[in-house]
Amino acid sequence: MLWSQYFVPTLREDPADAEVVSHKLLLRAGIVRQLSAGIYSYLPLGQRIALRVMQILREEMNRIGGQEFYLPALHPAELWQESGRWSAIGDDMFRLKDRKGADMCLGMTHEEVFTSIARNEIRSYKQLPQVWYQIQIKFRDEPRPKSGLMRLRTFIMKDAYTFDVDREGLDRSFADQREAYKRIFTRCGIQFSIVEASSGAMGGSESSEFVAKTNAGEDLIASCANCGYAANVEKATSRLPSIEDEAGPEKPDQQLVSRGIAMVEARLRSIPDSASWTPQSKTLVYGEQRMKLIDSSRLGENFVCGLVGSWWRGSVGIKRRAV
Repeated sequence: MLWSQYFVPTLREDPADAEVVSHKLLLRAGIVRQLSAGIYSYLPLGQRIALRVMQILREEMNRIGGQEFYLPALHPAELWQESGRWSAIGDDMFRLKDRKGADMCLGMTHEEVFTSIARNEIRSYKQLPQVWYQIQIKFRDEPRPKSGLMRLRTFIMKDAYTFDVDREGLDRSFADQREAYKRIFTRCGIQFSIVEASSGAMGGSESSEFVAKTNAGEDLIASCANCGYAANVEKATSRLPSIEDEAGPEKPDQQLVSRGIAMVEARLRSIPDSASWTPQSKTLVYGEQRMKLIDSSRLGENFVCGLVGSWWRGSVGIKRRAV
């Protein structure tokens, strides 16, 4: 097709509602257009780019023995109820009822559907391992869609799943997927880092996250230049020096108001001649509202978490130690 006939509606100026550089460029170059909050249309140039990325994904997945599926986006609630994630995921899932009143949802991931196929169709361990994947539309009811294509309510995702005979086979499949992703991001020209991450609602005992640094990013990464360790702060652990617990006074010298103070260190340093903050401790009480952030399936429970005064722990880290 001649360029003069190609539909590329470019813009001279940055749109007023676009804040992130990538969002501005996508709009100005005529690649996408917004339909609603977190919902975008791919224009012809954007579709060509998406198809090229999909081709790279297919080539690398097929290289490690992947077989492509195309599964429905509309799921019956029973599958998700069976896995326990119907209630655990919460408001991020789009839910609806059909005309008969049956509960349904729009797929935000496809573990349940793939597993249903595997348990019904795989007859023998001799058929394993299996590496299945798909490239399909996903739906998540993001509370704050923003930053163009970075936080969406409907998006294209490649998701892959393996079924293995034993743990050793699972480890090999995990390594194959990891290497495939490294080749995918390299071929796409993305500078990335691999960090440890929390599996979240997806579950699993190990998770590697491929991250690219950007000023528009929302995740925080803890890394060490000396040993090469890197992890999302939700998963990161640290090696801190041991703390000797010194003898304290028979009774507290004074009462300190801590409302609105996030760190014990901050409060103690504001008091002249106060004791060192290092051996101090703090207690976090998690009630129903805080538990909702950690694990909605445990609402109504309360528990106490004790931390060194200078430490900080996110909700995901609390959950990993509480369950």
